[in-house]
Amino acid sequence: MPAEPIAAPNLPPRPHRLAGARCARRRASHALIGWLLAVPAAAAGQGAPPATPALDADAALRTSEAALGRRIGEHTLLDRDGSAVRLSSFRGKPLLVSFVYTGCFQVCPTGTRSLHQAVRALEKRFGTGQYRVASIGFNQPADSPAAMKAFAAQNGIDLPHWSFLSARPSDVEALTREFGFSFRATPAGFDHVLQVTLVDADGRIVRQVHGAEVGADALGEPLTFLLASQPLPLQSGLAGLIDRVRILCTVYDPSSGSYRVDYSLALEVAGGLTFAIAMLFYLLNDRRVRRAARRASRA
Repeated sequence: MPAEPIAAPNLPPRPHRLAGARCARRRASHALIGWLLAVPAAAAGQGAPPATPALDADAALRTSEAALGRRIGEHTLLDRDGSAVRLSSFRGKPLLVSFVYTGCFQVCPTGTRSLHQAVRALEKRFGTGQYRVASIGFNQPADSPAAMKAFAAQNGIDLPHWSFLSARPSDVEALTREFGFSFRATPAGFDHVLQVTLVDADGRIVRQVHGAEVGADALGEPLTFLLASQPLPLQSGLAGLIDRVRILCTVYDPSSGSYRVDYSLALEVAGGLTFAIAMLFYLLNDRRVRRAARRASRA
């Protein structure tokens, strides 16, 4: 059994929603899909998930976004062989960072394998070794170097530029706070933000990509700018809207004991956009008809 985990600070619970497991993701031109907050499957014999949430979705998203522009401080971690690795050693190239815990049986492995597929696709575009990847275990002391090594092997990852690192127990709180990563222990494991953090060559956080199924396109666009030493463009308002859908669209269904997608917010947004477009079309068409009528009356 893992030791008592460390909870992320200043994230008040919200009683009416469990910030979630999985929210399917597609491109914005199709369905708004993705995962942001995830609750792993409980280990056998641990019982059902709690009825109240451990993370407030809005607070977690604000914490994630507040990390943008922050320079990561000096932290020393342990690699799979137990050797000390300083975060500053990754500077000089862009870095993709994900936080995981090895006791997760569903969401962390799914997110890690999805990131692996994206990295493989990006290698064809940018070549090998143009950037670095690091998965950091935050559930200490359970996420030991040996546990991280086994986690990498179980997910079929053996890339020379991908490090699996263990945070020191005394460093977890400061490290996760700097990255804007929120997590909270539950009887079933952890509620935690599901994100990949992009760090530039100078060690500064420049983008948070949310969701368990992170596509190569979501990472390729910012990496293109980073590898060209150009500033990243600001994310549009639509991207922010999609993030909000991702963070709120999955809820726990106690009747089935599983997580389900709640499309109510997405449908409300889609309905509002459809209404606005229809009204704009109506007004433009009405204006065209009136102009045609005036021209006909003058003739």
